[in-house]
Amino acid sequence: MSDEVKCSKPACDKFTAINELAKRRGFFWSSFEIYGGSGGFVTYGPLGTRLKQNVEARLRELFVKKIGIFEMESSVIAPSKVFEASGHVDHFKEPMVECQKCHTRFRADHLLEEKGVSSKEAEKMSLDEVAQAIVTHEIVCPDCKGQFGKPQRYLTMFETTIGPYSGAVGYGRPEAAQNIFVEFNRLFNIAREKLPFGAIQIGHALRNEISPRQGLIRLREFTISDLEFFFDPEDQRCKFISEMANEVLPVLLCDTRLKECEDVTLFTVREALDKKIILCEWQAFFMAMAKRLLVELGVPMERQRFLEKLPWEKAHYSTQSFDQEVLVDRWGWVEVSGHAYRTDYDLLCHMKVSGVDLRVYKEYPVPVEREELAVKPIMAKFGPAYKGDAGKVAAELAKIPIDTVIADMDKDGYVTVGNYKVFKEQVEIGCQKTVERGTRFIPHVVEPSFGCDRLFYVALEYAYNVKDDRVILSFPKCITPIQVGIYPLMGRDGLDTKALEIQKQLTQAGFMTDYDEAGSIGRRYARADEAGVALGVTVDYDTLNDDTVTIRDRDSWQQVRTPIKKLPELLYQYFAGKIDFELLGKIVQNK
Repeated sequence: MSDEVKCSKPACDKFTAINELAKRRGFFWSSFEIYGGSGGFVTYGPLGTRLKQNVEARLRELFVKKIGIFEMESSVIAPSKVFEASGHVDHFKEPMVECQKCHTRFRADHLLEEKGVSSKEAEKMSLDEVAQAIVTHEIVCPDCKGQFGKPQRYLTMFETTIGPYSGAVGYGRPEAAQNIFVEFNRLFNIAREKLPFGAIQIGHALRNEISPRQGLIRLREFTISDLEFFFDPEDQRCKFISEMANEVLPVLLCDTRLKECEDVTLFTVREALDKKIILCEWQAFFMAMAKRLLVELGVPMERQRFLEKLPWEKAHYSTQSFDQEVLVDRWGWVEVSGHAYRTDYDLLCHMKVSGVDLRVYKEYPVPVEREELAVKPIMAKFGPAYKGDAGKVAAELAKIPIDTVIADMDKDGYVTVGNYKVFKEQVEIGCQKTVERGTRFIPHVVEPSFGCDRLFYVALEYAYNVKDDRVILSFPKCITPIQVGIYPLMGRDGLDTKALEIQKQLTQAGFMTDYDEAGSIGRRYARADEAGVALGVTVDYDTLNDDTVTIRDRDSWQQVRTPIKKLPELLYQYFAGKIDFELLGKIVQNK
Protein backbone atom coordinates (compact mmCIF):
# COMPACT_ATOMS: atom_id res chain seq x y z
CA MET A 1 0.00 0.00 0.00
CA SER A 2 1.32 3.46 -0.88
CA ASP A 3 2.37 5.60 2.08
CA GLU A 4 1.10 8.83 0.52
CA VAL A 5 -2.34 10.19 1.39
CA LYS A 6 -5.18 9.39 -1.03
CA CYS A 7 -7.93 11.96 -0.85
CA SER A 8 -9.97 11.97 -4.04
CA LYS A 9 -13.39 12.56 -2.48
CA PRO A 10 -14.72 16.05 -3.24
CA ALA A 11 -16.19 16.36 0.28
CA CYS A 12 -12.91 15.56 2.02
CA ASP A 13 -12.74 17.34 5.39
CA LYS A 14 -9.50 19.28 5.02
CA PHE A 15 -9.08 19.80 8.78
CA THR A 16 -9.21 16.05 9.40
CA ALA A 17 -6.97 15.24 6.43
CA ILE A 18 -4.38 17.81 7.52
CA ASN A 19 -4.33 16.55 11.10
CA GLU A 20 -3.86 12.95 9.92
CA LEU A 21 -1.10 14.00 7.54
CA ALA A 22 0.52 16.16 10.24
CA LYS A 23 0.74 13.23 12.67
CA ARG A 24 2.02 10.77 10.10
CA ARG A 25 4.64 13.01 8.51
CA GLY A 26 5.87 14.70 11.66
CA PHE A 27 4.37 18.19 11.46
CA PHE A 28 2.51 18.08 14.79
CA TRP A 29 0.44 15.84 17.04
CA SER A 30 -1.29 15.93 20.43
CA SER A 31 1.15 15.90 23.32
CA PHE A 32 1.40 13.18 25.99
CA GLU A 33 -0.28 10.54 23.83
CA ILE A 34 1.08 7.60 25.86
CA TYR A 35 -0.87 8.96 28.85
CA GLY A 36 -4.04 9.61 26.89
CA GLY A 37 -3.16 13.15 25.88
CA SER A 38 -4.15 16.49 27.37
CA GLY A 39 -6.29 18.96 25.44
CA GLY A 40 -4.73 22.19 24.29
CA PHE A 41 -1.12 20.98 24.08
CA VAL A 42 0.69 19.95 20.89
CA THR A 43 4.14 18.70 19.96
CA TYR A 44 5.77 19.91 16.76
CA GLY A 45 7.78 17.23 14.96
CA PRO A 46 10.81 17.75 12.70
CA LEU A 47 8.91 19.10 9.69
CA GLY A 48 6.56 21.14 11.83
CA THR A 49 9.36 22.69 13.84
CA ARG A 50 11.09 23.82 10.66
CA LEU A 51 7.88 25.18 9.17
CA LYS A 52 7.04 27.08 12.37
CA GLN A 53 10.56 28.51 12.56
CA ASN A 54 10.25 29.65 8.94
CA VAL A 55 6.91 31.35 9.67
CA GLU A 56 8.46 33.15 12.63
CA ALA A 57 11.44 34.05 10.44
CA ARG A 58 9.06 35.91 8.11
CA LEU A 59 7.89 38.00 11.08
CA ARG A 60 11.49 38.82 11.91
CA GLU A 61 12.27 39.58 8.28
CA LEU A 62 9.37 42.02 7.94
CA PHE A 63 9.56 43.75 11.30
CA VAL A 64 13.04 43.33 12.79
CA LYS A 65 15.21 43.41 9.66
CA LYS A 66 13.23 45.71 7.37
CA ILE A 67 11.77 48.17 9.89
CA GLY A 68 14.33 48.00 12.68
CA ILE A 69 12.02 46.84 15.47
CA PHE A 70 13.93 45.70 18.57
CA GLU A 71 13.52 42.04 19.54
CA MET A 72 13.59 40.98 23.17
CA GLU A 73 13.00 37.81 25.18
CA SER A 74 11.79 37.58 28.76
CA SER A 75 10.23 35.18 31.23
CA VAL A 76 6.94 33.36 30.79
CA ILE A 77 6.13 33.64 34.52
CA ALA A 78 5.54 37.09 35.99
CA PRO A 79 4.65 38.34 39.52
CA SER A 80 0.93 38.87 40.07
CA LYS A 81 1.49 42.64 40.43
CA VAL A 82 2.21 42.86 36.70
CA PHE A 83 -1.17 41.45 35.69
CA GLU A 84 -3.05 43.20 38.50
CA ALA A 85 -1.68 46.52 37.25
CA SER A 86 -2.45 45.72 33.60
CA GLY A 87 -6.05 44.75 34.38
CA HIS A 88 -5.72 41.13 33.26
CA VAL A 89 -6.65 39.67 36.65
CA ASP A 90 -9.94 41.58 36.55
CA HIS A 91 -10.72 41.22 32.85
CA PHE A 92 -9.18 37.97 31.60
CA LYS A 93 -12.26 35.91 32.40
CA GLU A 94 -14.59 33.83 30.22
CA PRO A 95 -18.12 32.48 30.81
CA MET A 96 -18.02 28.80 31.78
CA VAL A 97 -20.69 26.16 32.28
CA GLU A 98 -20.34 22.72 33.85
CA CYS A 99 -22.28 19.60 32.86
CA GLN A 100 -24.23 18.35 35.87
CA LYS A 101 -23.92 14.76 34.68
CA CYS A 102 -20.29 14.23 33.56
CA HIS A 103 -18.90 17.46 35.10
CA THR A 104 -17.07 18.46 31.93
CA ARG A 105 -16.68 22.23 31.61
CA PHE A 106 -17.13 24.29 28.44
CA ARG A 107 -16.86 27.89 27.33
CA ALA A 108 -20.45 29.04 27.21
CA ASP A 109 -19.96 31.59 24.40
CA HIS A 110 -18.44 28.93 22.15
CA LEU A 111 -21.42 26.62 22.74
CA LEU A 112 -23.76 29.47 21.82
CA GLU A 113 -21.79 30.28 18.67
CA GLU A 114 -22.08 26.63 17.58
CA LYS A 115 -25.86 27.06 17.80
CA GLY A 116 -25.82 30.09 15.51
CA VAL A 117 -25.54 32.90 18.06
CA SER A 118 -23.16 35.48 16.60
CA SER A 119 -19.92 36.12 18.44
CA LYS A 120 -20.79 39.80 18.83
CA GLU A 121 -24.00 38.87 20.65
CA ALA A 122 -22.40 36.16 22.78
CA GLU A 123 -19.55 38.38 23.94
CA LYS A 124 -21.79 41.11 25.38
CA MET A 125 -24.12 38.77 27.30
CA SER A 126 -24.28 38.86 31.09
CA LEU A 127 -24.14 35.53 32.95
CA ASP A 128 -27.93 35.60 33.40
CA GLU A 129 -28.38 36.18 29.66
CA VAL A 130 -25.98 33.32 28.91
CA ALA A 131 -28.02 31.01 31.17
CA GLN A 132 -31.25 32.02 29.44
CA ALA A 133 -29.72 31.56 25.95
CA ILE A 134 -28.56 28.03 26.84
CA VAL A 135 -32.14 27.15 27.82
CA THR A 136 -33.64 28.90 24.76
CA HIS A 137 -31.33 27.10 22.32
CA GLU A 138 -31.71 23.77 24.17
CA ILE A 139 -27.95 23.39 24.52
CA VAL A 140 -26.79 20.25 26.29
CA CYS A 141 -23.38 18.72 26.97
CA PRO A 142 -21.70 17.70 23.68
CA ASP A 143 -20.15 14.67 25.44
CA CYS A 144 -22.99 13.09 27.43
CA LYS A 145 -26.09 15.21 26.59
CA GLY A 146 -26.41 16.23 30.24
CA GLN A 147 -27.83 19.56 31.44
CA PHE A 148 -25.62 22.52 32.34
CA GLY A 149 -25.47 24.29 35.67
CA LYS A 150 -25.34 28.03 36.29
CA PRO A 151 -22.70 29.90 34.26
CA GLN A 152 -19.77 31.51 36.06
CA ARG A 153 -16.72 33.59 35.17
CA TYR A 154 -13.43 31.72 34.93
CA LEU A 155 -9.96 33.30 35.03
CA THR A 156 -8.08 31.82 32.07
CA MET A 157 -4.59 32.52 33.39
CA PHE A 158 -2.38 29.82 34.88
CA GLU A 159 -1.63 30.69 38.50
CA THR A 160 1.48 29.52 40.34
CA THR A 161 3.71 30.48 43.25
CA ILE A 162 7.18 31.91 42.82
CA GLY A 163 9.55 30.07 45.14
CA PRO A 164 8.42 28.30 48.32
CA TYR A 165 6.19 31.12 49.55
CA SER A 166 2.45 30.74 49.04
CA GLY A 167 1.99 34.50 49.13
CA ALA A 168 4.34 35.04 46.18
CA VAL A 169 1.70 34.54 43.50
CA GLY A 170 2.72 34.51 39.85
CA TYR A 171 0.90 33.98 36.56
CA GLY A 172 1.90 32.43 33.28
CA ARG A 173 1.72 35.29 30.82
CA PRO A 174 -1.39 35.13 28.59
CA GLU A 175 0.39 37.44 26.11
CA ALA A 176 3.93 38.75 25.64
CA ALA A 177 3.03 42.45 25.68
CA GLN A 178 3.31 43.20 29.41
CA ASN A 179 6.97 42.12 29.48
CA ILE A 180 7.65 44.87 26.96
CA PHE A 181 5.74 47.53 28.89
CA VAL A 182 7.44 46.84 32.22
CA GLU A 183 10.85 47.06 30.49
CA PHE A 184 9.96 50.31 28.71
CA ASN A 185 12.54 52.54 30.40
CA ARG A 186 15.43 50.26 29.46
CA LEU A 187 14.16 49.87 25.90
CA PHE A 188 13.76 53.65 25.61
CA ASN A 189 17.38 54.08 26.66
CA ILE A 190 18.45 51.54 24.03
CA ALA A 191 16.46 53.58 21.49
CA ARG A 192 18.70 56.55 22.44
CA GLU A 193 15.67 58.16 24.07
CA LYS A 194 14.03 58.80 20.70
CA LEU A 195 10.48 58.14 19.58
CA PRO A 196 9.05 56.36 17.68
CA PHE A 197 10.43 52.89 18.29
CA GLY A 198 9.05 49.38 18.66
CA ALA A 199 9.85 46.14 20.44
CA ILE A 200 8.71 42.64 19.50
CA GLN A 201 8.70 39.46 21.52
CA ILE A 202 8.08 36.04 19.96
CA GLY A 203 7.63 33.38 22.60
CA HIS A 204 5.39 31.06 24.54
CA ALA A 205 2.26 32.20 26.34
CA LEU A 206 -0.24 30.32 28.49
CA ARG A 207 -4.01 30.47 28.68
CA ASN A 208 -5.88 27.93 30.75
CA GLU A 209 -8.61 27.46 28.17
CA ILE A 210 -11.79 25.87 29.44
CA SER A 211 -12.40 23.41 26.59
CA PRO A 212 -10.01 23.75 23.63
CA ARG A 213 -11.46 21.75 20.74
CA GLN A 214 -10.04 23.34 17.60
CA GLY A 215 -6.58 21.84 17.26
CA LEU A 216 -3.91 24.49 16.65
CA ILE A 217 -6.55 27.23 16.57
CA ARG A 218 -7.03 27.17 20.35
CA LEU A 219 -4.23 25.95 22.60
CA ARG A 220 -3.37 26.22 26.28
CA GLU A 221 0.30 26.73 25.51
CA PHE A 222 1.06 28.57 22.30
CA THR A 223 3.53 30.90 20.61
CA ILE A 224 2.60 34.54 20.30
CA SER A 225 4.30 37.47 18.61
CA ASP A 226 3.49 40.78 20.30
CA LEU A 227 4.85 43.99 18.82
CA GLU A 228 4.47 47.20 20.82
CA PHE A 229 5.18 50.38 18.87
CA PHE A 230 5.65 53.57 20.93
CA PHE A 231 5.12 57.05 19.51
CA ASP A 232 4.33 60.65 20.46
CA PRO A 233 0.50 61.08 20.39
CA GLU A 234 1.05 64.63 19.09
CA ASP A 235 3.11 63.29 16.17
CA GLN A 236 1.55 60.10 14.82
CA ARG A 237 3.15 60.33 11.39
CA CYS A 238 4.45 57.03 10.00
CA LYS A 239 7.52 57.44 7.82
CA PHE A 240 6.58 54.35 5.78
CA ILE A 241 2.98 55.35 5.06
CA SER A 242 3.69 56.64 1.53
CA GLU A 243 4.99 53.18 0.59
CA MET A 244 1.71 51.64 1.78
CA ALA A 245 -0.73 54.36 0.68
CA ASN A 246 -2.22 52.30 -2.16
CA GLU A 247 -2.21 48.94 -0.36
CA VAL A 248 -5.78 47.64 -0.28
CA LEU A 249 -7.29 46.46 3.01
CA PRO A 250 -10.52 44.40 3.10
CA VAL A 251 -12.41 45.69 6.15
CA LEU A 252 -15.61 44.39 7.75
CA LEU A 253 -16.92 47.55 9.40
CA CYS A 254 -18.83 47.77 12.68
CA ASP A 255 -21.80 49.40 10.91
CA THR A 256 -21.94 46.51 8.44
CA ARG A 257 -21.75 43.91 11.22
CA LEU A 258 -24.58 45.56 13.13
CA LYS A 259 -26.76 45.03 10.04
CA GLU A 260 -26.06 41.27 10.29
CA CYS A 261 -24.05 41.51 7.07
CA GLU A 262 -20.52 40.25 6.39
CA ASP A 263 -19.72 42.17 3.21
CA VAL A 264 -16.22 43.64 3.34
CA THR A 265 -15.39 47.11 2.08
CA LEU A 266 -12.12 47.64 0.24
CA PHE A 267 -10.12 50.67 1.31
CA THR A 268 -6.67 51.77 0.35
CA VAL A 269 -4.56 52.65 3.37
CA ARG A 270 -4.84 56.31 2.42
CA GLU A 271 -8.65 56.13 2.14
CA ALA A 272 -8.96 54.31 5.49
CA LEU A 273 -6.98 57.09 7.19
CA ASP A 274 -8.70 59.97 5.42
CA LYS A 275 -12.14 58.57 6.28
CA LYS A 276 -11.10 57.87 9.92
CA ILE A 277 -11.79 54.16 9.44
CA ILE A 278 -8.35 53.64 10.99
CA LEU A 279 -7.38 56.32 13.51
CA CYS A 280 -3.60 56.05 13.52
CA GLU A 281 -1.11 55.95 10.63
CA TRP A 282 1.09 53.41 12.41
CA GLN A 283 -1.87 51.08 12.95
CA ALA A 284 -2.79 51.28 9.26
CA PHE A 285 0.81 50.55 8.32
CA PHE A 286 1.01 47.44 10.50
CA MET A 287 -2.33 46.19 9.18
CA ALA A 288 -1.00 46.50 5.63
CA MET A 289 2.16 44.65 6.66
CA ALA A 290 0.04 41.90 8.22
CA LYS A 291 -1.89 41.49 4.98
CA ARG A 292 1.37 41.19 3.06
CA LEU A 293 2.65 38.62 5.56
CA LEU A 294 -0.37 36.38 5.00
CA VAL A 295 0.01 36.69 1.24
CA GLU A 296 3.62 35.56 1.64
CA LEU A 297 2.37 32.57 3.66
CA GLY A 298 0.07 31.59 0.79
CA VAL A 299 -3.25 33.22 1.76
CA PRO A 300 -4.68 35.43 -1.04
CA MET A 301 -6.22 38.79 -0.13
CA GLU A 302 -9.74 37.62 -0.98
CA ARG A 303 -9.45 35.04 1.82
CA GLN A 304 -8.47 37.69 4.36
CA ARG A 305 -10.39 40.42 6.14
CA PHE A 306 -9.96 42.91 8.98
CA LEU A 307 -12.92 42.75 11.32
CA GLU A 308 -13.53 46.01 13.20
CA LYS A 309 -14.31 45.17 16.82
CA LEU A 310 -17.50 46.45 18.37
CA PRO A 311 -17.21 48.47 21.62
CA TRP A 312 -18.08 45.52 23.89
CA GLU A 313 -15.74 43.18 21.99
CA LYS A 314 -12.61 45.26 22.41
CA ALA A 315 -10.03 44.37 25.06
CA HIS A 316 -10.06 46.55 28.16
CA TYR A 317 -6.92 48.37 27.03
CA SER A 318 -7.97 49.19 23.47
CA THR A 319 -9.42 52.36 21.93
CA GLN A 320 -9.73 50.81 18.46
CA SER A 321 -9.23 47.18 17.45
CA PHE A 322 -9.26 45.11 14.28
CA ASP A 323 -8.91 41.33 14.01
CA GLN A 324 -7.17 40.01 10.91
CA GLU A 325 -9.11 36.89 9.94
CA VAL A 326 -8.50 34.11 7.44
CA LEU A 327 -11.14 31.78 5.98
CA VAL A 328 -10.37 28.13 6.79
CA ASP A 329 -12.19 24.97 5.74
CA ARG A 330 -13.57 23.65 9.06
CA TRP A 331 -13.85 26.74 11.27
CA GLY A 332 -14.78 29.53 8.88
CA TRP A 333 -13.23 32.91 9.67
CA VAL A 334 -10.41 32.55 12.20
CA GLU A 335 -8.41 35.35 13.81
CA VAL A 336 -4.68 35.17 13.07
CA SER A 337 -3.63 38.61 14.30
CA GLY A 338 -5.06 41.45 16.36
CA HIS A 339 -4.39 45.15 15.85
CA ALA A 340 -5.10 47.39 18.83
CA TYR A 341 -4.55 51.08 19.53
CA ARG A 342 -3.68 50.82 23.24
CA THR A 343 -3.03 54.59 23.74
CA ASP A 344 -1.11 55.14 27.01
CA TYR A 345 -3.19 52.62 28.98
CA ASP A 346 -0.50 50.07 29.86
CA LEU A 347 2.35 52.43 30.67
CA LEU A 348 0.04 54.61 32.76
CA CYS A 349 -1.23 51.58 34.73
CA HIS A 350 2.28 50.31 35.45
CA MET A 351 3.47 53.81 36.38
CA LYS A 352 0.63 54.24 38.90
CA VAL A 353 1.10 50.84 40.55
CA SER A 354 4.92 50.65 40.51
CA GLY A 355 5.55 54.32 41.32
CA VAL A 356 8.23 54.38 38.57
CA ASP A 357 8.11 57.29 36.14
CA LEU A 358 7.51 55.90 32.63
CA ARG A 359 7.14 59.30 30.96
CA VAL A 360 9.53 60.57 28.31
CA TYR A 361 10.87 64.08 27.88
CA LYS A 362 10.26 66.13 24.75
CA GLU A 363 12.13 69.37 24.22
CA TYR A 364 10.21 72.21 22.58
CA PRO A 365 11.71 73.62 19.35
CA VAL A 366 11.47 77.06 20.97
CA PRO A 367 11.32 77.56 24.78
CA VAL A 368 7.92 78.78 25.99
CA GLU A 369 7.88 81.78 28.36
CA ARG A 370 4.96 82.05 30.74
CA GLU A 371 3.94 84.69 33.26
CA GLU A 372 1.79 83.43 36.09
CA LEU A 373 0.84 84.18 39.66
CA ALA A 374 3.02 82.59 42.28
CA VAL A 375 3.29 82.57 46.06
CA LYS A 376 6.75 83.21 47.50
CA PRO A 377 7.50 82.57 51.21
CA ILE A 378 9.23 85.40 53.09
CA MET A 379 11.89 83.25 54.74
CA ALA A 380 12.78 85.96 57.28
CA LYS A 381 9.34 85.41 58.73
CA PHE A 382 9.14 81.64 58.08
CA GLY A 383 12.26 80.86 60.13
CA PRO A 384 11.08 82.34 63.44
CA ALA A 385 7.54 81.00 62.95
CA TYR A 386 8.27 77.38 61.90
CA LYS A 387 11.89 76.97 62.98
CA GLY A 388 13.27 73.57 61.79
CA ASP A 389 10.14 72.87 59.70
CA ALA A 390 10.40 76.13 57.74
CA GLY A 391 11.81 74.48 54.61
CA LYS A 392 9.24 71.67 54.75
CA VAL A 393 6.34 74.12 55.12
CA ALA A 394 7.63 76.19 52.19
CA ALA A 395 7.88 73.06 50.00
CA GLU A 396 4.36 71.93 50.90
CA LEU A 397 2.99 75.43 50.31
CA ALA A 398 4.38 75.35 46.77
CA LYS A 399 2.28 72.25 46.02
CA ILE A 400 -1.01 73.99 46.81
CA PRO A 401 -2.72 75.57 43.75
CA ILE A 402 -2.27 79.34 43.73
CA ASP A 403 -6.02 79.86 43.34
CA THR A 404 -6.62 77.92 46.57
CA VAL A 405 -3.98 79.97 48.45
CA ILE A 406 -5.47 83.28 47.31
CA ALA A 407 -9.05 82.21 48.08
CA ASP A 408 -8.19 80.97 51.58
CA MET A 409 -6.16 84.06 52.45
CA ASP A 410 -8.86 86.41 51.19
CA LYS A 411 -11.42 84.54 53.26
CA ASP A 412 -9.51 83.63 56.44
CA GLY A 413 -6.23 85.53 56.24
CA TYR A 414 -4.27 82.24 56.17
CA VAL A 415 -3.94 78.92 54.39
CA THR A 416 -3.52 75.58 56.18
CA VAL A 417 -0.32 73.71 55.32
CA GLY A 418 -0.14 70.37 57.13
CA ASN A 419 -0.26 71.14 60.86
CA TYR A 420 0.59 74.80 60.34
CA LYS A 421 -1.15 77.99 59.30
CA VAL A 422 0.63 80.29 56.86
CA PHE A 423 -0.59 83.88 57.13
CA LYS A 424 -0.90 86.51 54.41
CA GLU A 425 1.87 88.68 55.84
CA GLN A 426 4.32 85.75 55.66
CA VAL A 427 4.21 85.49 51.87
CA GLU A 428 4.41 87.56 48.73
CA ILE A 429 1.94 86.93 45.91
CA GLY A 430 2.81 88.29 42.50
CA CYS A 431 3.56 87.59 38.87
CA GLN A 432 6.52 85.38 38.06
CA LYS A 433 8.08 84.52 34.72
CA THR A 434 8.85 80.88 33.93
CA VAL A 435 10.54 79.33 30.94
CA GLU A 436 9.43 75.87 29.82
CA ARG A 437 11.99 74.12 27.64
CA GLY A 438 10.03 70.90 27.20
CA THR A 439 7.41 68.56 28.61
CA ARG A 440 7.10 65.02 29.89
CA PHE A 441 4.41 62.66 28.56
CA ILE A 442 3.46 59.00 28.31
CA PRO A 443 3.88 57.57 24.79
CA HIS A 444 0.97 55.98 22.94
CA VAL A 445 1.14 52.42 21.62
CA VAL A 446 -0.22 50.48 18.66
CA GLU A 447 0.06 46.71 18.82
CA PRO A 448 0.03 44.11 16.07
CA SER A 449 -0.17 40.70 17.77
CA PHE A 450 0.17 37.43 15.81
CA GLY A 451 -0.72 33.89 16.85
CA CYS A 452 2.20 31.90 15.44
CA ASP A 453 0.45 28.53 15.77
CA ARG A 454 -2.51 29.88 13.82
CA LEU A 455 -0.22 31.30 11.15
CA PHE A 456 1.38 27.85 10.99
CA TYR A 457 -2.00 26.17 10.57
CA VAL A 458 -3.31 28.49 7.85
CA ALA A 459 -0.01 28.16 5.97
CA LEU A 460 -0.43 24.37 6.14
CA GLU A 461 -4.08 24.44 5.09
CA TYR A 462 -3.52 26.80 2.17
CA ALA A 463 -0.56 24.71 1.02
CA TYR A 464 -2.67 21.51 1.04
CA ASN A 465 -3.67 20.41 -2.46
CA VAL A 466 -4.60 17.17 -4.17
CA LYS A 467 -3.34 16.33 -7.68
CA ASP A 468 -4.12 13.02 -9.37
CA ASP A 469 -5.13 11.59 -5.98
CA ARG A 470 -1.79 12.64 -4.51
CA VAL A 471 -1.40 15.14 -1.66
CA ILE A 472 0.92 18.06 -2.34
CA LEU A 473 1.90 20.66 0.24
CA SER A 474 2.58 23.64 -2.01
CA PHE A 475 4.33 25.86 0.53
CA PRO A 476 5.65 29.23 -0.65
CA LYS A 477 9.39 29.02 -1.20
CA CYS A 478 10.14 31.30 1.76
CA ILE A 479 8.65 28.90 4.35
CA THR A 480 8.97 25.40 2.88
CA PRO A 481 10.52 23.19 5.60
CA ILE A 482 12.75 21.27 3.15
CA GLN A 483 14.08 23.13 0.14
CA VAL A 484 15.82 20.34 -1.77
CA GLY A 485 15.42 16.56 -1.76
CA ILE A 486 18.38 14.50 -3.03
CA TYR A 487 17.55 11.18 -4.71
CA PRO A 488 19.93 8.63 -6.25
CA LEU A 489 18.04 6.73 -8.96
CA MET A 490 19.49 3.54 -7.46
CA GLY A 491 21.22 2.98 -4.15
CA ARG A 492 24.26 1.41 -5.86
CA ASP A 493 26.78 1.79 -8.68
CA GLY A 494 28.17 4.97 -7.16
CA LEU A 495 24.89 6.87 -7.60
CA ASP A 496 24.36 6.99 -3.83
CA THR A 497 27.92 8.24 -3.28
CA LYS A 498 27.46 11.00 -5.85
CA ALA A 499 24.10 11.96 -4.36
CA LEU A 500 25.60 12.25 -0.88
CA GLU A 501 28.37 14.47 -2.27
CA ILE A 502 25.74 16.77 -3.79
CA GLN A 503 23.78 16.84 -0.55
CA LYS A 504 26.94 17.87 1.34
CA GLN A 505 27.64 20.58 -1.22
CA LEU A 506 24.14 22.04 -0.92
CA THR A 507 24.02 21.71 2.86
CA GLN A 508 27.30 23.59 3.19
CA ALA A 509 25.86 26.25 0.89
CA GLY A 510 23.07 26.79 3.43
CA PHE A 511 20.15 24.87 1.92
CA MET A 512 17.82 22.67 3.97
CA THR A 513 18.07 19.26 2.33
CA ASP A 514 16.78 15.71 2.71
CA TYR A 515 18.33 12.50 1.37
CA ASP A 516 16.05 9.62 0.37
CA GLU A 517 17.02 6.39 -1.41
CA ALA A 518 14.22 4.12 -0.19
CA GLY A 519 11.79 2.63 -2.72
CA SER A 520 11.08 3.60 -6.31
CA ILE A 521 11.82 7.10 -7.52
CA GLY A 522 8.07 7.67 -8.03
CA ARG A 523 7.37 6.70 -4.43
CA ARG A 524 10.08 9.08 -3.25
CA TYR A 525 8.65 11.93 -5.32
CA ALA A 526 5.24 11.28 -3.75
CA ARG A 527 6.70 11.35 -0.23
CA ALA A 528 8.49 14.59 -1.03
CA ASP A 529 5.35 16.23 -2.43
CA GLU A 530 3.46 15.25 0.70
CA ALA A 531 6.18 16.81 2.90
CA GLY A 532 6.26 20.00 0.86
CA VAL A 533 9.82 19.54 -0.46
CA ALA A 534 10.16 22.34 -3.02
CA LEU A 535 12.64 20.74 -5.43
CA GLY A 536 13.95 17.24 -6.04
CA VAL A 537 17.46 16.62 -7.39
CA THR A 538 17.79 13.17 -8.97
CA VAL A 539 21.17 11.56 -9.60
CA ASP A 540 21.05 9.03 -12.45
CA TYR A 541 23.56 7.18 -14.65
CA ASP A 542 23.92 10.18 -16.97
CA THR A 543 25.13 12.14 -13.94
CA LEU A 544 28.22 9.93 -13.71
CA ASN A 545 29.06 10.74 -17.34
CA ASP A 546 28.25 14.45 -17.72
CA ASP A 547 27.94 15.83 -14.16
CA THR A 548 24.35 16.93 -14.68
CA VAL A 549 21.29 16.21 -12.57
CA THR A 550 17.54 16.37 -12.99
CA ILE A 551 15.67 18.97 -10.93
CA ARG A 552 11.97 18.28 -10.36
CA ASP A 553 9.40 20.92 -9.35
CA ARG A 554 6.99 19.88 -6.60
CA ASP A 555 3.92 21.70 -7.90
CA SER A 556 4.08 21.33 -11.69
CA TRP A 557 6.06 18.03 -11.69
CA GLN A 558 8.08 19.61 -14.47
CA GLN A 559 11.75 18.58 -14.79
CA VAL A 560 14.89 20.32 -16.02
CA ARG A 561 18.47 19.17 -16.50
CA THR A 562 21.34 21.28 -15.17
CA PRO A 563 25.09 20.96 -14.41
CA ILE A 564 26.02 20.16 -10.81
CA LYS A 565 28.54 23.01 -10.66
CA LYS A 566 25.75 25.54 -11.30
CA LEU A 567 23.40 24.12 -8.67
CA PRO A 568 24.19 26.33 -5.63
CA GLU A 569 24.03 29.65 -7.52
CA LEU A 570 20.90 28.67 -9.46
CA LEU A 571 19.16 27.51 -6.29
CA TYR A 572 20.08 30.74 -4.49
CA GLN A 573 18.44 32.74 -7.25
CA TYR A 574 15.41 30.47 -7.34
CA PHE A 575 14.67 30.61 -3.60
CA ALA A 576 15.33 34.36 -3.58
CA GLY A 577 12.58 34.70 -6.20
CA LYS A 578 14.93 36.06 -8.87
CA ILE A 579 14.36 33.28 -11.41
CA ASP A 580 11.52 30.88 -12.22
CA PHE A 581 11.81 27.10 -12.30
CA GLU A 582 12.26 27.01 -16.08
CA LEU A 583 15.48 29.02 -15.78
CA LEU A 584 17.09 26.39 -13.57
CA GLY A 585 18.02 24.40 -16.66
CA LYS A 586 16.82 22.80 -19.85
CA ILE A 587 13.30 21.37 -19.69
CA VAL A 588 13.32 17.63 -20.30
CA GLN A 589 9.86 16.31 -19.38
CA ASN A 590 6.84 16.47 -17.13
CA LYS A 591 6.49 13.74 -14.57
